[in-house]
Amino acid sequence: MNRQDIIRMAQEAQMPFYWRTGEITYLDKLEAFAALVASAEREACAKLLEEAAQAAKDVDPQGFVWIAIKTSAEGIRERDKHD
Repeated sequence: MNRQDIIRMAQEAQMPFYWRTGEITYLDKLEAFAALVASAEREACAKLLEEAAQAAKDVDPQGFVWIAIKTSAEGIRERDKHD
């Protein structure tokens, strides 16, 4: 998610704008809020994948599915380090 994505979503949510410039008020705070929301959503997704990985571990004797799901959860968490 980049700055333009945040601006577009803010416009869709009808966030307040400056009348003359068309800029979103408090854009820096909006970006920080968006980053927190995205981080929380990624963590929630990663937790669901970890639960699925644990369930797969019980039925996947070779571990291929378990490893794939676990790796996906780790990849989602890794995105937080780069955003």
